Amino acid sequence: MTPKPAAVRATVYGYPRQGENRELKKAVEGYWKGRVDADALRETAAGLRRSNWRQLTEAGLHEVPTGDFSYYDHVLDTTVMVGAVPARHGAAVEADALDGYFAMARGTQDTAPLEMTKWFDTNYHYLVPELGPDTVFAADSRKQVAELKEALALGHCARPVLVGPVTYLLLAKPAPGVAQDFEPLTLLDRLLPVYAEVLADLRAAGAEWVQLDEPALVQDRTPIELDAAARTYRELGGAADRPKLLVASYFGRLGDALGVLAKTPVDGLALDFTASGAAHLEDLAAVGGLPGKRLVAGVVNGRNIWINDYQKSLATLGTLLGLADQVDVAASCSLLHVPLDAAAERGIDPEIARWLAFARQKTAEIGVLARGLAQGTGAIAAELAANRADLASRSGSTLTRDPAVRARAAAVTDADGRRSQPYAVRAVAQRAQLGLPLLPTTTIGSFPQTSELRVARADLRAGRIDAAGYEERIKDEIREVLAFQEKTGLDVLVHGEPERNDMVQYFAEQLTGCLATQHGWVQSYGTRYVRPPILAGDISRPQPMTVRWTTYAQAQTPKPVKGMLTGPVTMLAWSFVRDDQPLGDTARQMALALRDEVNDLEAAGTSVIQVDEPALRETLPLRAAEHAAYLAWATESFRLTTGGVRPDTQVHTHMCYAEFGDIVRAIDDLDADVISLEAARSHMQVADELAEHGYPREAGPGVWDIHSPRVPGTGEAAALLRKGLEAIPAERLWVNPDCGLKTRGWPETRASLENLVAAAREVRAELASERS
Repeated sequence: MTPKPAAVRATVYGYPRQGENRELKKAVEGYWKGRVDADALRETAAGLRRSNWRQLTEAGLHEVPTGDFSYYDHVLDTTVMVGAVPARHGAAVEADALDGYFAMARGTQDTAPLEMTKWFDTNYHYLVPELGPDTVFAADSRKQVAELKEALALGHCARPVLVGPVTYLLLAKPAPGVAQDFEPLTLLDRLLPVYAEVLADLRAAGAEWVQLDEPALVQDRTPIELDAAARTYRELGGAADRPKLLVASYFGRLGDALGVLAKTPVDGLALDFTASGAAHLEDLAAVGGLPGKRLVAGVVNGRNIWINDYQKSLATLGTLLGLADQVDVAASCSLLHVPLDAAAERGIDPEIARWLAFARQKTAEIGVLARGLAQGTGAIAAELAANRADLASRSGSTLTRDPAVRARAAAVTDADGRRSQPYAVRAVAQRAQLGLPLLPTTTIGSFPQTSELRVARADLRAGRIDAAGYEERIKDEIREVLAFQEKTGLDVLVHGEPERNDMVQYFAEQLTGCLATQHGWVQSYGTRYVRPPILAGDISRPQPMTVRWTTYAQAQTPKPVKGMLTGPVTMLAWSFVRDDQPLGDTARQMALALRDEVNDLEAAGTSVIQVDEPALRETLPLRAAEHAAYLAWATESFRLTTGGVRPDTQVHTHMCYAEFGDIVRAIDDLDADVISLEAARSHMQVADELAEHGYPREAGPGVWDIHSPRVPGTGEAAALLRKGLEAIPAERLWVNPDCGLKTRGWPETRASLENLVAAAREVRAELASERS
């Protein structure tokens, strides 16, 4: 490969925030509890930023990002930056900026937080901006400027990263009280001067380049939205007092937006070549390349954990050399979406470990590719040889293929994925079997994971207690959870999941083909971190996973206890999936393993089985043309999981924190008897969407936002329930929280569930009065 004369830079768009030992989580939660003061929290954050920048430069990166660090969420940081603080939080922010910031994220007892939903098709949650025709923007660049100055003072070449104005507005929703047909994009002309001011501030602080992230442009966009992107970057690019502008997209193909952006006076584009490599190459050639501009090529996958194919990436980079003035090397998106360091894992088979690349390994890969592009392949001959050997190890490994699993999946028929009776027949049988009241109450599954539980789990791992002692602790917890639910008056109970570490990891640890990590933490939202499993081979279930604890719980109470499983799509979405076969094939294998568990639960006497699919909407492709193919295998895998049970066994599913309107038809196609959904923060919007579709089965739109510490009063829950009844008949309406209660404390859980049950009783009485 001929080296490129211009200097090739290596960079990333963002980096994991939490630290090696989740220091940020501990500091923030300590601040909330009053154990850590604001100065100590800020010093912890500054130390993490310094450590991240040092790691990046030591890996050979020439340019580090700033502004990607956040105490809670980078979209919320943008809301502060542009002065779009909701009126209900204005006094709190003015009184104390840090406490006001967290109030917007989590709410207070008196003030609701911002709505939370998924960041495109990832498992990261962002805080949704609330805007209206009266919104007044005002620049506040203090955070962005301060973090840039920190990096520059340490001698780094730094590039601030901002959420772009078009994406920010497209992610926003009408504020409470604003007409739902209000389009936040109409505020663009007000917002652009604020961005121009922030850019000028960053230039004055020493920024040569600023990155503006516009991932919304990889989705289907109308001519009006594309025109907004063109106006945005003509105006910002045409400003006299600005740094150089790099507009970044990721998670897919820009399509028409590429030609729009290429014509604007911005100085560079950053594109994802892992999600749509060949398509982006064709699109770049079609628009005549990017003469005079910088192209940052995302050739290292920022969303999965498999090693890069150096030869393939170098071939892509070589093709790009003639299409832009300068070609630099990067990951496809922020490395926020992968764990920090694969070298920290000690329990993974060494053969598999050589196939893995977490954030630190990915930055090393970027550095190698940049050297290869700049100096030629001879400069990285040893790295190329090692990479070829690692790739060959994986492709030829017996660890990835199980002939019995593949034969079973190939034998699946359409009948395997269908219940034996239609819903109308099943509903009659289930009502006779369960004998539930109008507006039955339940929870989603998990109950608070107390410090005592976590200590018991740690004691078991450390050998301080034996398995028998640990199991007695679990039994005690299950009995306590059941007693509370019975006393409170809930109708369908759960065992509380005290034995489970995570709703995906728990199952992955018991399935073949799946690996759990020790330190592979990834941010889901705020201080909530998860360890996504790694799906490395064919999947099967060697033995029952939940039957023992579910049947133990059922033996303690005459009320029905739900069996609780995580569905096949969510198992994939919240894991790092294999990239050597179609996702639909992996989903079918997972569904068959879970089907065995469902059938065993039913055989053990479980009459209500919940198969959670919170990720069904999250995994929906960003382009409409790809929706049908995805939804076909996604809904098939759910039906395959649940299709073998009797008509009188009631199948539930659960979804949360996503835009459900796009998949209402798919929700119907799941053929679950009952679905529970997040609805409290979105004010029962999903109930209206189900009604508009004519959804024929039972539904429980949540009346308690469990991602906030505030306790909803009985009146508040009852008001949401009445709103739900405007869309869903009482005979088909359930009463439940938005999501599981694992992250909540017992005091707020007790109070909130008591209020939830009281609200159900109050509304039941109203209905009885109306019908008498």
